[in-house]
Amino acid sequence: MTYDDVVLGRRSIRGYTSDPVPRALIEEILALAMRAPSSMNTQPWNFYVITGEPLDRIRAGNTERMVAGVPQSREFRTGPAFAGVHRERQIGVAKQLFGAMGIARDDAERRQDWVLRGFRQFDAPVCVIITYDRVLDGSDDSPFDCGAVTNALVNAAWSRGLGAVINSQGIMQSPVVREHAGIAEDQVIMKAIALGWPDPDFPANAVVSTRKSVEEATTFVGFD
Repeated sequence: MTYDDVVLGRRSIRGYTSDPVPRALIEEILALAMRAPSSMNTQPWNFYVITGEPLDRIRAGNTERMVAGVPQSREFRTGPAFAGVHRERQIGVAKQLFGAMGIARDDAERRQDWVLRGFRQFDAPVCVIITYDRVLDGSDDSPFDCGAVTNALVNAAWSRGLGAVINSQGIMQSPVVREHAGIAEDQVIMKAIALGWPDPDFPANAVVSTRKSVEEATTFVGFD
């Protein structure tokens, strides 16, 4: 693929086949992702790549705690709920996904199951947990750098035929994730990425979210 093919073709994948992903392929993708820029070359990121029984334990623990009403315990800071145009975009993509899946507005059971898919890492065969070194906690540069490596990772995966979706639900019960992934105490859990081979028959995988235009997003200064 060309760079344009990857960037314009990639979309978030929320349904996967059960086929395993070879470790060597994941290592290749991570090596590409870690070419992402970072502030003064600090490279604050680390990766915990989980599959098999440990991932099943995380899925079960996340789901059980959320259904039981255990408050979420994300380690990386969260802001206020989205409002205004940002909330409109959030609702817009939700409508696209529910429409593709045929989930009616009043179908509480299927809507709940959809939410729980996130806590199950979308039933993907692999989950990548991105952490950063705790000694850098409080730095704005480090989360920015982790965002850069996350973007590079999902694009590298797509270039190799793999699908991914960046996921916060999968780390909301951080004690579960930390225990079963063996995450060191000197790490802050920042984000999860579900990873695997896209299921071509899963309707939501065809959804392409809308993007605002260059004109909307950009102010040119000093150009004719």
